[in-house]
Amino acid sequence: MEEKHVLFGKYEIGKLLGKGTFAKVYHGKELTTGESVAIKVISKDQVKKKGMMEQIQREISVMRLVRHPNIVELKEVMATKTKIFFVMEYVRGGELFAKVYKGKLKENMARKYFQQLISAVDFCHSRGVSHRDLKPENLLLDENEDLKISDFGLSALPEQILNDGLLHTQCGTPAYVAPEVLRKQGYDGSKADIWSCGVILYVLLAGFLPFQDENLMKMYRKVFKAEFEFPCWFSTESRRLISKLLVSDPEERITIDAIMLDPWFRKEFTRSLAFSVEESTEDDESVAKRSSPKFFNAFKLISSMSSGFDLSSLFESKRRSGMMFTSRCSAGAIMSKIEAVAKGLNFKVGKAREEFKMRLQGPSEGRKGWLSVTAEVFEVAPEVAIVEFAKSTGDTLEYAKFCEEDVRPALKDIVWTWQGDCFDMASTATGDNLTVRED
Repeated sequence: MEEKHVLFGKYEIGKLLGKGTFAKVYHGKELTTGESVAIKVISKDQVKKKGMMEQIQREISVMRLVRHPNIVELKEVMATKTKIFFVMEYVRGGELFAKVYKGKLKENMARKYFQQLISAVDFCHSRGVSHRDLKPENLLLDENEDLKISDFGLSALPEQILNDGLLHTQCGTPAYVAPEVLRKQGYDGSKADIWSCGVILYVLLAGFLPFQDENLMKMYRKVFKAEFEFPCWFSTESRRLISKLLVSDPEERITIDAIMLDPWFRKEFTRSLAFSVEESTEDDESVAKRSSPKFFNAFKLISSMSSGFDLSSLFESKRRSGMMFTSRCSAGAIMSKIEAVAKGLNFKVGKAREEFKMRLQGPSEGRKGWLSVTAEVFEVAPEVAIVEFAKSTGDTLEYAKFCEEDVRPALKDIVWTWQGDCFDMASTATGDNLTVRED
């Protein structure tokens, strides 16, 4: 009988699904639920030799930010001294590329995939993430024939934008890369993603690339000029949209908001929402057993308060992002205050499974759907608590307005210090005045 390998007592590792330069992907099974997962195993030594550790850290950070029905979910990250393990959603249907390889798709099917692609890309952009390597090989299909974006290894976060407000790393697959990326003069990652989406839509409808030539430089010249032809079977509406997507000047290229208003795009389109407020499912007795908030250990404290991508993010169960402050008030008083402020703003308040965590949902649907926020209290010392707000869904600008104009002024009487304001909690995490208990 074949020996089964079990990872950290949680996942059974099965057959090899694929392998790359420094990673292998296996089929896995969660032992408690029997759920299928994909386990990506990365060699730390090989990653370090290739100078790819920062890219791996960025991929983890990005995938924690972009939870959406049309994006492959990163469930957990674990590590040993020699290996890093990504436990991901198992997508059964394979690559969209395999479908296109057999020939062009029917217009309705191509539109469905394009709608799901744009919905997911729009969500990424609302979180400040640009993918930078969109192509059919990185688009997977699940058992319901729904699209899932994968492979965020080349994605970019706002921290990578230079003083000119642009990205400068040349990356991606030549046939799908925007002309401004090839010019090496700096580019807006979100606008470059829109170009790639245009190439993908063309490929879905045509069965071949809009820009192709055996000579790479000739192909680049076609890309620079946005020089391509439509096959005779393309509908007038699809030609009109693609002509707005494949525009060489990024400033003249169609925006995602405009794409979503396009008549061809809007046919049978429904927006996917990644989050909704859930009411508590715990009974009173189980809640009563928790009289204090979760302890926020120093390792988590330092990694969440410090900027950049340190190795600690590889071992976190989730990436903490959002607005934080410290308080000397009791956890109960903090929660009551936040609830009162939220209700005063007509936000819906939902209890989470954890007693010292609540979910807030905005009173009306915004530009990116409903604004949903979590608020959680952590104990760091007997008389010190950390409070974290984090956006779950919705528009980033609406969230920023909610934080700066509504929350900060309303909570000033319970705040000791805001993160980054005249007090560096990370530097005190190992001080004598803080007692730390490991989880």
